[in-house]
Amino acid sequence: MKDRLMSKKKPTYPVSDKLQEYLIRYNRDTKIPVFYDDLLRFSGGVSVYDKNDNDTLWISVYYPDHEREELESSLKQVYTILHSDGNKNILPFLKVAAIDYCTFGNSKPFRIKIKNIFNDNYTYFYVKKADASRVYGLELEHILSPNRINFLVYKDTLIEEHIAGIAGDVFIDEYLETCDDVGKSQIAKEFVKFNERCMILLLGDMRSYNYVVIPTHDFDHIKYKIRAIDFDQQCYEGNFKVYRPHIFKENFKMVNLVSNRLGNNSIEQYREEERAVLAKRIKTSKTRLRKLLKCMRMDQISSKENLQELRGQLYDYTTDPKFKRARSMGQIVTTALEFVMRNYEDISMKRLMDAAY
Repeated sequence: MKDRLMSKKKPTYPVSDKLQEYLIRYNRDTKIPVFYDDLLRFSGGVSVYDKNDNDTLWISVYYPDHEREELESSLKQVYTILHSDGNKNILPFLKVAAIDYCTFGNSKPFRIKIKNIFNDNYTYFYVKKADASRVYGLELEHILSPNRINFLVYKDTLIEEHIAGIAGDVFIDEYLETCDDVGKSQIAKEFVKFNERCMILLLGDMRSYNYVVIPTHDFDHIKYKIRAIDFDQQCYEGNFKVYRPHIFKENFKMVNLVSNRLGNNSIEQYREEERAVLAKRIKTSKTRLRKLLKCMRMDQISSKENLQELRGQLYDYTTDPKFKRARSMGQIVTTALEFVMRNYEDISMKRLMDAAY
């Protein structure tokens, strides 16, 4: 754990023409009236603190009066495009309650708080620089995870919906110990599945503050789901450990929970369950996934050094020679999904034959 897992700051990769064609085909590319760079013209800001007076690393920004009105009008239009196909009838009911800017991390996003003026309900969305690897991560999550994500891309700007939940680091520090035994076992199960999914899809840097825990009341108990919220490190790093959440020290309490609550047989069972569900999603989303992977294979979303390092480590991990021949990160992801499908079909056939005899 003393080795540095992450490399220096990841560069932003532009959206290629092929990827843009894909986004247009699946209604992800939509004209919007404001760009990321427009939001950078703020005059100043004040730090945002949480309920415990801890600095959140967000600043609430403000703009000159002559720009504020036009900017807020554009942001309300973006909200309607994202959530109601551009229905302008709801614009009079909306207000931009806050524009926050995060100076932490690669994406440096803006968080927009939209409030309904009649009932004070509010929601958020994010404005970021469009980065090809992040777009691929969002699409893979949408297609192959249990979750759906609403986002838009226009030129160099990315709009993402807010994913509600308790930040992983906050949940670990403030809620984990108060969960009952059933809840802790269920969280351990979900972390195993989350870890497996991130590893297969090559979604990196899932430290505790890059995912959320979502509790849902179900009859007499609470069910938990773990969901990624940051897709900046989609198949960029060369170190395979980056794609395995249990490696990060920020997740050690989750790892200990898994060790204390689940035996090796249960861990392997949940890993197999996640691979089986993933294989079924691959089969049911074949056309869309094939088009996305074709774009990824043709795109450059990492360095040559990272590619060589990762494919060597994946070969050592799987002994599948296709990893050693990969010429792009997209080809590595394709090979990983083919590996999952091949093993799933082999297991399914074996069970069928066992049942027949």
